[in-house]
Parts: sequence; C-alpha cells; structure tokens
Amino acid sequence: MNTLPLLENHHAPLILLGGTLCNARLWQPLVEQLNVSHVSCVTISGADCANAVASQLLEVLPARFCLVGFSLGAMVALQMVALAPERIAGLTLLSVNPLCDLPENAPVRRAAVAQAARAGLARWLTENLWVKYVAPHRLDEAALYNTIIQMAKETGIDTFAQQTEIAISRTDRRSALAAFRSPTLILNGAYDVICTPQHHQAVAEAAPYARWITLPDSGHFIPLEAPQLAAIAMRNWIQESKA
Repeated sequence: MNTLPLLENHHAPLILLGGTLCNARLWQPLVEQLNVSHVSCVTISGADCANAVASQLLEVLPARFCLVGFSLGAMVALQMVALAPERIAGLTLLSVNPLCDLPENAPVRRAAVAQAARAGLARWLTENLWVKYVAPHRLDEAALYNTIIQMAKETGIDTFAQQTEIAISRTDRRSALAAFRSPTLILNGAYDVICTPQHHQAVAEAAPYARWITLPDSGHFIPLEAPQLAAIAMRNWIQESKA
C-alpha cells in the first residue's frame, strides 16, 4: 500500500483510492483541477481482501477524512464505510460495482493474471482491456493510452495478483450506505462497460443521501477521461463535506 505523505489540515484531507493497475498518475489531472493541497493517493495493495486493506488504511489515516474511490478503490471505500463511517466526512465513488463477484469469475480472473505474467502487462492490457477502459471515441488518444499502460507497468504483476484476489473476495457493502449520512457523490461514465449504469443505480438506491451524476463522454477511466467535469462535481462535494 503506497501513499503520498499525509498533511495536517484544519479540514479533512482528501484520500484517493486507485483502481486495478493504477497509481497516483490516475489522479494527477483531477487533482490539478481541484486545486487542493492536502491529498493522499493510495495504490491498493498489501493484502488480498478488501477488509484487510480497509483495516490497514484506517490504522494510518487521520481521524477524519474525505474518501474517494475509483473502481477497485471504490470497493475498498465501501468496506471502509462499513467499518468506520464516523471517520468519513464525505464519500465519492467513481466507476463502482458494489456487488459480490460471481464465483465463476474467480478462475477467469486468476487465469488473466497468469496470462499477463507471461505476455507482459502492457501487451496483455492492450489486447484484453484497452477497448473496455475508455469511451470509443478516445481509443486513438495516445497520451491516455500511454498513461494507463505506464501505470500498469509501474504497478506490476505481484500487485495485480493481490488486487485480483481483492476483486474476487469482495462483499456487498451497500447496507452500510443506507445509514451513512455524510455527503456522498456517485460518478459514472456513460460509456463504461465494466461498471455499468445498473451497477451505479444499485449504489444510488442504497444511498438515500447521494447525488448521482453520469458523465456523458467518459468511459471507465473518469479521472483521466473527464477530469474537468469530475472536478466540478467534486468541488461542490468537498465544500459540503467541510460543512
């Protein structure tokens, strides 16, 4: 689990939990748009289940913080809500699937890790995930592609294996959202085929105080595809979380 140094602040710092094969590069365009200084970016690693990762984070994070989770990071964020809702001043979930993984997905996921180890993460991701990651009209954007490939290489196969086990073993924590009273924001991309509108509908139905926004030109990778639009929504959410 890699984090940037946490900074003390009168307000709750912003904690950003990345997705599978993601590191701090995921958040850079969004953080630049938010213009906030008290931020920590987390690469999900260090354990092979969401509960263990969430517990490790809660041991080192400040007493109160604003929490943002993307994809796999959103699953861990939901676990943190279940464990310590009183410590979370506000919650944003981007590209989230709140459901348990289907049992038949486990061998497929583990086989993918083995394939990536043999072929190399860059080649495997290009051949298997790139077309699903971003909106169709962004598939030819070299800078976007290069950033995602670079993150995968930097994250590495061992972390990918751990992250895969987290995805396999995750549990449905929507019930924790029903009692969660802090400001909650849900963002999804209209072209996301990994975490679909139905997944986000399931979260929104479980979170009675949440605001749900669909970004019309984005796929799965909202922080890289639509940082400006995401930042507009998140700036309002941050102000509400400070109230």
